[in-house]
Amino acid sequence: MIPLPPLISTADLAVRLDAHEPGLRLVDASWHLDGRDGRPDFEAARLPGAVFFDLDASSDPDSDLPHMLPSPEVFSARMGRLGLSETDHIVVYDTVGIRSSARAWWMFRVMGAPRVQVLDGGLPKWRAEGRETGSGPTAPVAPAVFNARLDRAAVADLAAVRAALAGEAQVLDARAADRFEGRAPEPRPGLRSGHMPGALNLPFPTLLDDTGAMKPAAELATAFRNAGVDLDRPVVTTCGSGVTAAILSLGLAVLGRRSRLYDGSWAEWGGREDTEVATG
Repeated sequence: MIPLPPLISTADLAVRLDAHEPGLRLVDASWHLDGRDGRPDFEAARLPGAVFFDLDASSDPDSDLPHMLPSPEVFSARMGRLGLSETDHIVVYDTVGIRSSARAWWMFRVMGAPRVQVLDGGLPKWRAEGRETGSGPTAPVAPAVFNARLDRAAVADLAAVRAALAGEAQVLDARAADRFEGRAPEPRPGLRSGHMPGALNLPFPTLLDDTGAMKPAAELATAFRNAGVDLDRPVVTTCGSGVTAAILSLGLAVLGRRSRLYDGSWAEWGGREDTEVATG
């Protein structure tokens, strides 16, 4: 099965919907850092036939850290209840443009679904073009079988990040510069401010245009290089809790580069007593 490009345009998706492409599944992965539930957004306006992903409910229920990957078995069961199979053509989107949809894209890919794309520009671009939407509660979907297979090579744990910082790879942080430099407090209580010594900083909005869509590939490459990234060397992406790090991973995928994502991110590193923190 040939993997699809990481992004799909609104125009391309509209054509596929009009053609009733078999196996095409739309997934709303809207989520908000401030704790607001994304489901009201989904019920207010969504792409036709979409199901709601629910990032928090799709993460590891037994972890003290936010948004950690669940086990393949838990992920399989939940996606099956959403009517999704790992062989489907899955298009994920969110209500911002490209935000939490990138995390859902990464989760699906890590769990063995090769035909997953992010809707470039998300629901805002879709609606701005006057395309059809649905609203209100959804009817139950027919369950499916999702056979998850975890790609451990795509996930970085604490030991892998330490090895990367020691020279094995580049660590690239998606948080805002003031958080990275330790000039602003972390939004989650109990975390130190600053960054991993030796990490690079590329705030995720740098990769997006003013509509919330991904910038063209040439501009992405320039943004990574301006942040000090050598695109020919391995990269580990990180952020506050593993959500916006996926936007960096998505941007690298657009450029044909694989990366690893530090699932614990700053929620883990900044909350431990045995990890070094730099500022400035």
